[in-house]
Amino acid sequence: MSGHPGGHGDPTVAFESAKLGVWTFLATEVLLFGALFTAYTVFRIKYPELFRVEHAKLDRVLGAVNTVVLITSSLMVVFGVDAIKRGKARLFEACFGATILLAAVFLCIKYLEYAAKFHHGIYPRTTLFFSIYFMLTGLHGIHVLLGMGVLSYVIVLSRRGRLSASYYTPAEMSGLYWHFVDLVWIYLFPLLYLIG
Repeated sequence: MSGHPGGHGDPTVAFESAKLGVWTFLATEVLLFGALFTAYTVFRIKYPELFRVEHAKLDRVLGAVNTVVLITSSLMVVFGVDAIKRGKARLFEACFGATILLAAVFLCIKYLEYAAKFHHGIYPRTTLFFSIYFMLTGLHGIHVLLGMGVLSYVIVLSRRGRLSASYYTPAEMSGLYWHFVDLVWIYLFPLLYLIG
């Protein structure tokens, strides 16, 4: 049978199967966010003045900082996957650990944003704009939390000696998911914060 932790006879088949599974999952996520982006666009066209006024209440600086934080986290994932492909498990764990830390920073900044909105009496039910804002950013935040869990699990696999230069599928697949989470924010940031 197999010589690697995945249990498949051929590591290439295991990798391709995992990749297909992750891409299929990400396709359903694209449909979900795509539907919400479409709803946002439709309502923005229908109520341009409301959206212009309400979007000005968002903190562009915090949004921009969070964008830099997430882009940096994706860069750490790239370095981490490259490290495990070269058999450098400790460097891989450090890079994925840094990604988790940056994800926590992202969520803390988002918490500060939400807290400021609530302090000023702005809630999801306040206006249509903020209903969509909280829905999109909240859903994205849940994906960030899930990503932190997945990356943590992959670090545990590495510490148990389950990843190596010859078997790194979990690292690569979790990295794909994290890049998706990052990409969603790269769409959300200009859509919500910049387009007035």
